[in-house]
Amino acid sequence: MKKFLAMILALVMALSLVACGDKKDDPKTDDNQGDNPEVTEITNADEIADEMTSEDGKYEIAFVTDVGQLKDKSFNQGTFDGVKLYAANNGLSYKYYQPANGDQATDDDRYDAMKAAAEGGAKVIVAAGFMQATALTKAAAEFTDVKFVFVDRDSAVTTEDGTALKNVLGICFQEEQCGYLAGYAVVKEGYTKLGFTGGGGGTNPACCRYGYGFVQGADAAAKELGVKVDMNYSWQYGASFNASPELQTMVSGWYSNGTEIVFACGGSMFQSVAAAASAEDGKVVGVDVDQSSESETVVTSAMKGLSDAAEWAIAKVYDGTWDEIGNAATSLGVAENAVGLPTATWSMENFSVADYEDLFQKVLNGDITIDNNSEMADPSTAGLSNVNVNYIGG
Repeated sequence: MKKFLAMILALVMALSLVACGDKKDDPKTDDNQGDNPEVTEITNADEIADEMTSEDGKYEIAFVTDVGQLKDKSFNQGTFDGVKLYAANNGLSYKYYQPANGDQATDDDRYDAMKAAAEGGAKVIVAAGFMQATALTKAAAEFTDVKFVFVDRDSAVTTEDGTALKNVLGICFQEEQCGYLAGYAVVKEGYTKLGFTGGGGGTNPACCRYGYGFVQGADAAAKELGVKVDMNYSWQYGASFNASPELQTMVSGWYSNGTEIVFACGGSMFQSVAAAASAEDGKVVGVDVDQSSESETVVTSAMKGLSDAAEWAIAKVYDGTWDEIGNAATSLGVAENAVGLPTATWSMENFSVADYEDLFQKVLNGDITIDNNSEMADPSTAGLSNVNVNYIGG
């Protein structure tokens, strides 16, 4: 999936929740690029150390993690990759902060991490995950000279009294679109016994969009093929997005009872699902980033451009155009090439790249309508005709 392209000025001036764009800011043309124009741009974040030491002990670009591990091969890591890439390619210091108490972190723990980042010299703080809202609102109101990039936020951020926080940008993705693409693809590939296991307890808008999109795509493909699809659908053991023996046991039971492929939608939860798939000869759909390198069980991944989005937003801090996006939120999807499936690494045999490109174009053109209901935690109530959803709950 190509890098998504930066949004046009008209969008942000209107402070809408729609993303438009044409060309990603070229960091090589920015004034802050350092003194050596011959330096080769790094494109692989894995080549950049997760930790660095600045000479003055200050770190300009900070990342505050969501729950789960930093190196989760998913949401946290994908976002942090963008932080590292921008910093490394522009000669800037960077540091990540993990809130105390792991998956039991409180709003105070998250605020303390942001406070530490701000007091540690951060000019911009990238915070990942919808659970950051309370802490980020407090920190942004206090540290008004610091810019905050809130990934997984679908609206502008204001204080309790309605004061607009112009130092905050919310970024979310149209997960229902890449979920749809994945669900459609695996059914066209020949899978009819599916599973979905999500994080956030069914209250996470992003995971709800992912899952509901997945079901809709599966339903559309099943209609075209004239088949019925069964799907186990659960939010159990996903509140913290972490791997767990309980999750692995549940998914192993699915596989042993006929489930062929499971959409693992929730950070490090992937590890439990992949382990179950390996033991039971099952398959997996990855999430957020291309997870094919993590397990041979991965058929494809429902991806969103986390790294590119982080890079784009950080660049706005340094190129002097932050005022165009502050106190706004933007939603990225197929129109920005910010969601999709990794055709170069998937293991599809019956669903071709040409089939995928045709489907992608139909979504782009609006020929396919995908419901983006971010509260649809239980698709068994959605009136789908060709998918029988066995809703297990959370």
